[in-house]
Amino acid sequence: MKWTVLIHSKVTKGLKRLHNKDIAEQAFALVRDLEENGPMAVRWPHFGKLNDKTYHCHLRGSRRPTYVAVWQMVDKNTLILEVIYVGTHEKAPY
Repeated sequence: MKWTVLIHSKVTKGLKRLHNKDIAEQAFALVRDLEENGPMAVRWPHFGKLNDKTYHCHLRGSRRPTYVAVWQMVDKNTLILEVIYVGTHEKAPY
């Protein structure tokens, strides 16, 4: 089954302001992966489970600044996820 992935409005605004378009492309690739495979994005670098509903991974980790994405499971029964943050590691909500 395919998951529905919502993107928080702050994430959308932040992606538009990014100077590095590669990060935005990586974020959208992650969204496509989440739609197909659900919240366990184990193929992404530094993927980790932050708690029972929240996950994160690096979008770019080899150069500074490190960019990360954070997403939450909204509803496991109806297969809904929400990307709540895309940005630098320093400002991540964890």
